[in-house]
Amino acid sequence: MSSSTSPASSASPAAAPAQGVIAGLSTLDRFLPVWIIAAMAAGLLLGRLVPGLNTALEAVKVGEISLPIALGLLLMMYPVLAKVRYDRLGAVTGDRRLLLSSLVLNWVLGPAVMFALAWVFLPDLPEYRTGLIVVGLARCIAMVLIWNDLACGDREAAAVLVALNSVFQVVAFGALGWFYLQVLPGRLGLPQSALDVSAWDIAFYVLVFLGIPLLAGYASRKLGERAQGRDWYEQRFLPRIGPIALYGLLFTIVILFALQGHTITSQPGDVARIALPLLAYFALMWGGGFLTGKAIGLPYDKTTTLAFTAAGNNFELAIAVAVGVFGVTSGQALAGVVGPLIEVPVLVALVYVSLAGRRLFAAKEAARA
Repeated sequence: MSSSTSPASSASPAAAPAQGVIAGLSTLDRFLPVWIIAAMAAGLLLGRLVPGLNTALEAVKVGEISLPIALGLLLMMYPVLAKVRYDRLGAVTGDRRLLLSSLVLNWVLGPAVMFALAWVFLPDLPEYRTGLIVVGLARCIAMVLIWNDLACGDREAAAVLVALNSVFQVVAFGALGWFYLQVLPGRLGLPQSALDVSAWDIAFYVLVFLGIPLLAGYASRKLGERAQGRDWYEQRFLPRIGPIALYGLLFTIVILFALQGHTITSQPGDVARIALPLLAYFALMWGGGFLTGKAIGLPYDKTTTLAFTAAGNNFELAIAVAVGVFGVTSGQALAGVVGPLIEVPVLVALVYVSLAGRRLFAAKEAARA
């Protein structure tokens, strides 16, 4: 993600210990948890101390997403997608173990796990429960690229899996919402709720938040390599734009916390109730993805990619759907907002867990090398 992540991850031998990988990161990347905590605190302070900030930030929107958040997401994703070697995508699409495992984890296991956790932890809070189920249906297309890059995952595999999730999101989101909010609760004798969302609306969010940075990243690599060559592009251009991803991430966090600062600080008990099933969800999905990759014989980089794409969620879509269907002040919208607020620090921590787990693959990858 930063100026030194790419060279460090490509130059380090497969069997290098986690400490060596972490030491190879730039100062920006190495102290990412510190910057994230500072961004959270800054957002909360801005939201509480600056009158009318919420209104100003929400004045211009992309669909139901505040324009500043949309800009932050685009800045965050572009440098990572510019690093992808698009000429290698064919090798990834031929790996059926990876693709099938990702589809099962994301579209079968993920929604089912979130449904179960929402009912276990929030049986008496139907609005928050519905909001969490919506979060579980919105599979990753954005921030997961950052976590995968920091954990030295396979960038090309991440790009393919994110694109695959995007296609399934347009096709399956509405149908899964109907199943998990109406059909399954009805079969189990539980209260039902409705989710009226258009496939066109979902396609719009996918096009904006994935299509634009993907097109920009692809064009950057093609035009840059054609004009100056691959060595210049990877050794000169990528290090210059790398830090933009971190700045976009931190900016997005500041805006998110500024928009929801009052809600978060005025309803700490509700936020804690929503946070518990989310913590369990991220741990279960990441751990399940990592163990699955190890069990089916994937190398470390693809295993890491599988784990993070299974654990990450498309929070911008979840928030947009919750706000559009249930209203900006609804409990469903609050649950959608709490999602990324919990996901960011948890998945940052899992980056370090992933790097520490790299030693489990050291012997096999050394033999392969």
